[in-house]
Amino acid sequence: MISDFRFVLTLDIGTSSLRAMLFDTRARALPGCETKIAYDVATTPDGGNQLDADAMLARAERALDETLARAGEHAHNIVAVVSASLVSNVLGVDADGRAVTPVFTYADTRCAREVAELRARFDEEQTHQRVGTLFHTSYLPARFLWLARERAEEFQRAKFWMSLGEYFLLRWTGERACSYSVASWTGLLNRAKLEWDAELINQLPITDSQLSPLVDFDFPVGTLRDEYATRWRALAHAKFFPTLGDGAAVNIGSGCVNASRIALTIGTSSAMRVVIPEGERGRGSEGVRNFSHALTLPLSPSQIPHGLWSYRVTRAHELVGGALSEGGALFDWMTNEILRLDPATIETELAAMLPDAHGLTVLPFLAGERAPNWNADARGAIIGLSLHTRPLDILRAGLEAIAYRLGLIFELLRGVAPHATQVIASGGALMQSPTWVQIIADVLGVPVIASAENEATSRGAALLALNALGVIAALDELPARTGAIVPPDAARHAIYARAQERQESLYNAVVRK
Repeated sequence: MISDFRFVLTLDIGTSSLRAMLFDTRARALPGCETKIAYDVATTPDGGNQLDADAMLARAERALDETLARAGEHAHNIVAVVSASLVSNVLGVDADGRAVTPVFTYADTRCAREVAELRARFDEEQTHQRVGTLFHTSYLPARFLWLARERAEEFQRAKFWMSLGEYFLLRWTGERACSYSVASWTGLLNRAKLEWDAELINQLPITDSQLSPLVDFDFPVGTLRDEYATRWRALAHAKFFPTLGDGAAVNIGSGCVNASRIALTIGTSSAMRVVIPEGERGRGSEGVRNFSHALTLPLSPSQIPHGLWSYRVTRAHELVGGALSEGGALFDWMTNEILRLDPATIETELAAMLPDAHGLTVLPFLAGERAPNWNADARGAIIGLSLHTRPLDILRAGLEAIAYRLGLIFELLRGVAPHATQVIASGGALMQSPTWVQIIADVLGVPVIASAENEATSRGAALLALNALGVIAALDELPARTGAIVPPDAARHAIYARAQERQESLYNAVVRK
């Protein structure tokens, strides 16, 4: 049993910022022990979306430096370090463990041609049920084909392929390890065997030995190499756990740890997810088991509704859901780049507008479509513009458009978790706009409960580490805080239902033409 004065250091590697925090054994953040570093993702006109691996490593190391300094005497009581990261990213490293490619993120759409090639070569539905994902530019099968074809020199220089979180751990500990959680986001993890999927890999220009060994979240990767043990003396004996998918961590951190709660997150992108512990598929709110139990066998794979994905939190805990490439990114793009709206007045004016009163129909696909149709070639559109249209009308229509896409995911999730009674909302982009929360509640037709955990991703990573250390027996032992309950309005729900049908008609005309 770890005593109450021990701490967990978390690292949240996001799309636009990186944050290091310190948590106590009750999963409470220590005030003042936090470092946030913002950055921009490099984009290219042909759909590129990438990060510099070593620049990201330097940012992570600076975040740890500063957080340890802020922690003072508490730093010497850190027993574990755990990270949660944006996933479906990949980079190549050489035999010395040095990055030889950029980090290609989930939003890089340059491998769209290779997606079509995979669909022609494989039975996509069988592959979906086997690895949990459909073919899409977000995932690694198409990415590897594109890299071998379009980046042949870089591709040949890479001895190993890994995610950004794996790269950090390789540099710090000298060990390669990929959690089932991160592996499940690649599109290459066999759900039944929890192994790299031989059927896909045999048809790709890589071997499974180029991917990291697979481990569960509670398997410590190692301890610091001498260089870093000298730099971070307080962490010399801390356990470094494998990186988790940020979506899995958000669910845990916001209290969505079983099939009774659906997590809604809107940050740069958007997602709705439900955690299904072993034996809970189709059941309600029975107690959640200790995550460290039942780890000898993986969860028996269940049928995944077409349009959703199945990822992992652990080998015995499935994470089913769908994601959109759009969320806060669309909000920021509209307000800052296109409409040039005054941030001080946006929320007040949005709240005063009537639902769908603008007469606009928006397809919000700035970076291709993910759930539910997974069309990487989909692009955004705005129909219904007139001389009467104001910039704020376009923004409101954009927020409603994302809500409609989330509504499609929600209906599919109800088939997986029919007794889910609560939707818990989190994410900086959503929490800054109560009006957007109300729009989503009205579209879904169910109450939306705001999470009061401001850093749900970091808290979720800390909870998983505390469970792995034996500090807590189950993840619901430390309930997440919740805030305001936003009920739906039946009249607005009916209006939005008609507007959603209009969006679907536009989708069929423009995207499915």
